[in-house]
Amino acid sequence: MKDIEKIKYYSAFSYLFVNPLFKSQIFEYFDYDIKHAFLADETEIQKMCEKLDINIPRTYVDKRDKIDVDLCYKNAFLDERVNIITYEDEKYPPLLKEIPDFPLALYYLGDIEKISYDYTLAVVGSRKATNEAKIALDNIISGLNNSKIVIVSGLAYGIDAQAHISALKNNLTTIGVIASGLDIIYPYSNKKLYFDIVQNNGLIFSEYPLKVQPVNYHFPQRNRIITGMSKGTLVAEAQIKSGAMISANLTLDYNRELMCIPGNIMNPNTSGIYNLIKNGAGIVSKASDLLEQLGWESMQSVEDYNLELNDIQKNILDIISMEAKTFDEIALISKQNTVDIMTTLTELELKGLIKQMNNKYYILK
Repeated sequence: MKDIEKIKYYSAFSYLFVNPLFKSQIFEYFDYDIKHAFLADETEIQKMCEKLDINIPRTYVDKRDKIDVDLCYKNAFLDERVNIITYEDEKYPPLLKEIPDFPLALYYLGDIEKISYDYTLAVVGSRKATNEAKIALDNIISGLNNSKIVIVSGLAYGIDAQAHISALKNNLTTIGVIASGLDIIYPYSNKKLYFDIVQNNGLIFSEYPLKVQPVNYHFPQRNRIITGMSKGTLVAEAQIKSGAMISANLTLDYNRELMCIPGNIMNPNTSGIYNLIKNGAGIVSKASDLLEQLGWESMQSVEDYNLELNDIQKNILDIISMEAKTFDEIALISKQNTVDIMTTLTELELKGLIKQMNNKYYILK
């Protein structure tokens, strides 16, 4: 089956508006064969449901049988700027594969080849954020400037918009995940921000095809993508009952790091924050707090030196920053000669950026 045929079935699934968990379950059950998953007859689906002890969504088969696969593909890409990344692709966010209701595919705008998911941070919070919360968030993100951290948020009013604005201002990559088709900008007041993200090497993601409106139930579905693709979530203002609290709870469900910016206890928008802190969420008042809780403390020192390093030093430091590496592993990945690697490792140790562990592994200091 050609890739183009696979994409047709991925796009057809995106027009099948049923519980995302059921779509991921049927995809997994049929061994990640997107065509088989989509075309499975009712007997096969019933057998799957009996085995997994789940129910077929009431309208699933009827909705599926009414879908014209070729027409879905045509409509999904009426805007030539729109691309799709599927579960099978290398550039699909790897952490998303770990959540039970992962999206089978994501439509996107932007250059996905420039995106790295190694240091992804979700930022969520109130749409009616106070100036104090926006300033606090901006100060924290400013402390991450010029680093490899990618800020992920939902392009909504308030905290979401501030997270993207602060990321762009501080030369950070940012990803917006929206609850509608990519041709529908909601809220419309964020139109400039929407395109600023794309033009500054960021991405806009959506699991919904073109022309799909941002109806209410899409927002919690969107939240699972924001938190699911991120190594941690930072909450800046949230009432007890809010979309931000849904994201916070999803973060805990996914066993990711949950952090909160404390605020004025008289502000009703902090009721959720202090509830989360009371139940163990980390407190973040400055960038170093966030880096420490995510285990990214070394990033600051690395970025401080980054402009002073030559290309070989940067290359080897990037290799070690991912995880501890042996000399042979560094040589294999870097493709540098042995003498240059030995010299570079010594230089990086003298700069205080790395150290050797157990006379075998090189790690960030």
